[in-house]
Amino acid sequence: MSQVAEEQGTTESGELKRVMGPGLLLLFIVGDILGTGVYALTGDVAAEVGGAAWAPFIVAFAIAMVTAFSYLELVTKYPQAAGAALYTHKAFGIHFLTFIVAFTVMCSGITSASTASRAFASNLAKGFGLDDGNATLIMGIALGFMALVALVNLRGVGESVKANIVLTLVELSGLLLVIFVGFFAIFAGKGDFSRTMIFESPSDKSTFFAVTAATSLAFFAMVGFEDSVNMAEETKDPVRTFPRMMITGIGITGVIYVLVSLCAVAIVPVGDLAASDTPLVTVVERAAPGVPIKDLLPFISMFAVANSALINMLMASRLLYGMSRQEVLPRFLGRVHARRRTPWAAIVFTTLLAFGLIVYVSGASEDAVSALGGTTSLLLLGVFTIVNIVVLVLRRDPQRSDHFVTPSALPIIGAVACFFLVLPLSGRPAEHYRIGGGLLALGVVLWALTWLANRGLRAKKTYFRDTDDLGGDGPVN
Repeated sequence: MSQVAEEQGTTESGELKRVMGPGLLLLFIVGDILGTGVYALTGDVAAEVGGAAWAPFIVAFAIAMVTAFSYLELVTKYPQAAGAALYTHKAFGIHFLTFIVAFTVMCSGITSASTASRAFASNLAKGFGLDDGNATLIMGIALGFMALVALVNLRGVGESVKANIVLTLVELSGLLLVIFVGFFAIFAGKGDFSRTMIFESPSDKSTFFAVTAATSLAFFAMVGFEDSVNMAEETKDPVRTFPRMMITGIGITGVIYVLVSLCAVAIVPVGDLAASDTPLVTVVERAAPGVPIKDLLPFISMFAVANSALINMLMASRLLYGMSRQEVLPRFLGRVHARRRTPWAAIVFTTLLAFGLIVYVSGASEDAVSALGGTTSLLLLGVFTIVNIVVLVLRRDPQRSDHFVTPSALPIIGAVACFFLVLPLSGRPAEHYRIGGGLLALGVVLWALTWLANRGLRAKKTYFRDTDDLGGDGPVN
């Protein structure tokens, strides 16, 4: 066998390169959680609850941490790519349900990356003094950026993770800058910290429903930890590595989010914060108006949201790769590049879907970033509800004895909390349901096509098996 053929055989057998140690995994998790949510949606969260914008972030952090414990038990028990869809398939064995979960998670990654691409375009336009009100220009920049993300992912996970390290450090520096400048301004008397204790809702909601409505949006800022389980096959010693790194990563981001939201509201009145497409840039402009450093933040924000897009598209392609290996999705999505050892077919497919979503939302929504971010949280909260149930169901499946085990009460709490935030009762806008429903409808169509294709393949195999058994040219009538 030639060297090329050997490489092809190795890649087709399902072996991905294990390049991620504890440090890289921690940066991956922190980099995926930080980014678009806090950089782009802090103002929208404040618009729901007033100055107490920190409260929804704390609630979102608590729900994310509880759900993360369920993921930890599952990823250390089944350290394979595909994440929630794989766990659902092992728990229930219903192909339709598995397909919908896989498609939902994939769509959440794509909607998250699309949110990031729109925020990237807005920050780029602001940083270079372009017309950030030109919808066509913003859409064009977003599409070009998404194409660049695809090229990075095609280069390989090693290159993607290295880019993640750089971008994570950049976005972390931006948030630390906001915190430092914000608190310096507050102590210098330029802010009003008393605003952070004021609950107010523009629609006269009760405090509880105002917080839940804001949490439904703020939860977008906490997602990302679930992406890491799709990298299980590319992580060194995942059983030992994942619990420490995931809990540490979520804890770091939760503290940063609370500090950023406190600074933002104390420095900028809620109305001005909500009206800004680049809220953290506005915070630094108000806190240090005469300091040139404020001109750097649009570019830092640009790199931060770029990191979110890179990791989410990386996750979506690996999820499709993993499910194709489980024969839940078409097998061609599992094709791996012979030399780069990257799932090129899945990368191309997810990029095309992202293009379509960016174009559609650009023409259908006045606030594309909020609409896409809210849809992402809606999709993932639905998946998290299932994951918290699945972890209890799979207790009947004894695998390895050294895997992480979460206390049984946590998945129950997580399932109830996530399901409530999926409901309209939580105060979620109808627009999120329209976008999410349209994506799931597309998923049902794709499932039907996949089922028909698999059925035809099974019929073809049966035909040739019968032919061989008969020793003739075809089955006897």
